[in-house]
Amino acid sequence: MKKIFLLVLLMGVALCQAVAQQDAKAESILSKMADNYRKAGGISLTFGGTQHGKLLLKGNKFCLESGGIKTWFDGKTQWSYVEQNEEVNVSSPTPEEIQSVNPYALLTAYKKGFNYRYVGEKTRQGKRGHEIILTPKTSQDIKSITLNVKENSSPVYIAIQLQNGEKQEFQISSYRTGVNLPDAVFRFDKSKYPGAEIIDLR
Repeated sequence: MKKIFLLVLLMGVALCQAVAQQDAKAESILSKMADNYRKAGGISLTFGGTQHGKLLLKGNKFCLESGGIKTWFDGKTQWSYVEQNEEVNVSSPTPEEIQSVNPYALLTAYKKGFNYRYVGEKTRQGKRGHEIILTPKTSQDIKSITLNVKENSSPVYIAIQLQNGEKQEFQISSYRTGVNLPDAVFRFDKSKYPGAEIIDLR
């Protein structure tokens, strides 16, 4: 779960000129995607693949539901509700920890934390998009991230390859922008989970 959607969203030896062109293309696509995200307002998307779930986004806030865990983040505090044992862990995550849960944190961190290269157009789930591979500049659990993006900057596919050989794949099945999402959507509401044990880790 901690590795869900880092991206989100989701990098041989070649001539210097070719490498520069690939990087410029990748940067152009990532910059456009980040700009569109900032202008999108509320975003709602559903995904399948390694795990299935739903993600709501607005600015730096998110609500993620997948694998029996629901996570809310209001920009400062994070609540993670584990359905199986009815526990809610409350924390104040670091930017790095947020990246490991919210894929779209990658859109504001890719320039500083990742190398990236454009690998061409590929078809995923019958949808053609531009594919980019990102690799972290410093050693971490993540080995690489593959991101496939349509012309309109909406994501089609995200794959996260971990150093231990594990691979997580996320196929975006629906993507809507301009969704009305009040701030309350990104906070844990105790009245809806009266039996939950709250564990404050702050």
